[in-house]
Amino acid sequence: MRAAAGPASAEFRHELAFYTDTASLLAVTVPFIREGLAAGHPVLVATPRPRLTLIRAALGAAADAVGWADMADAGRNPGRIIPGVLQAFAHRHSDRPVRIIGEPVWAGRTAEEYRACAQHEAAINWAFAGREASILCPYDAGRLGPGVLAEARCTHPLLVEPGGSRRLAGYAPAAVTERHNKPLPAPPEPVALLHYDLATLPHVRRFVADHAVAAGLAADRVADLQIAVTELASNSVAHAGGTGTLRAWHTDRHLVCEIHDDGWLADPLAGRLVPARDGIGGRGLVIVHALCDLVLLHTTAAGTTVRLHMLREAL
Repeated sequence: MRAAAGPASAEFRHELAFYTDTASLLAVTVPFIREGLAAGHPVLVATPRPRLTLIRAALGAAADAVGWADMADAGRNPGRIIPGVLQAFAHRHSDRPVRIIGEPVWAGRTAEEYRACAQHEAAINWAFAGREASILCPYDAGRLGPGVLAEARCTHPLLVEPGGSRRLAGYAPAAVTERHNKPLPAPPEPVALLHYDLATLPHVRRFVADHAVAAGLAADRVADLQIAVTELASNSVAHAGGTGTLRAWHTDRHLVCEIHDDGWLADPLAGRLVPARDGIGGRGLVIVHALCDLVLLHTTAAGTTVRLHMLREAL
């Protein structure tokens, strides 16, 4: 995967802050919010609900002027945070700089989810380059592992500390993107397999429905997965050699569908940007991220694998 090089535009600030308790969380988030409100900038706070509650209470009456989003819901799939949360808010206020607190990584995220989170944090730097905005990402240094904290220093150019912020020498988002662009682990057995091409493309929807119903997904979730998989399979036929393979299996938590074809997603922002209103393409992978609970991807010049996860619990 070819990643964009160089630092983000000077107009965009992507800041990292470490906290260990309520006091240190509020010490970095509340001033960030109040400064934005005082400057007349729209402010959004997107963290898991327990932190939302703490920050909102600390703001008092000023909380009514802030936008709020439960990241555990809106950011369940890290691949939809940029288009569905960050860009959506920025686009609603395109005439002004925006301030956003976003916490995509928290204790309890699985290793699979963290892989997507790290790629998301790297992608923010390119997605917002040239946009006058500030995004502050709090990390729980008391509960997250040292590897996660070290990698956060690579995806954020600025670290907030008492008295101000400083530039991080280890800032290297492209290296993080490459580090997590690795082959996906082998699935458990048994695995169902379907080869498809233009003639057999209609079979994809039935294949997905059969396995989704068997895994106990609700009817609307079955339909969501059918749309997502069909988007990818159709792209294989149109742009990736005309054929592909579809595999399906389930775990205790998820039904998983995996598409593999000969295409190459060379752009690290593929599927992570709100499509232009007058654009013709670029919507398929955005739709996939919006519909699925987790999307993992491995792509090289030799081919691309996209793995879609749908929670089996009723949502």
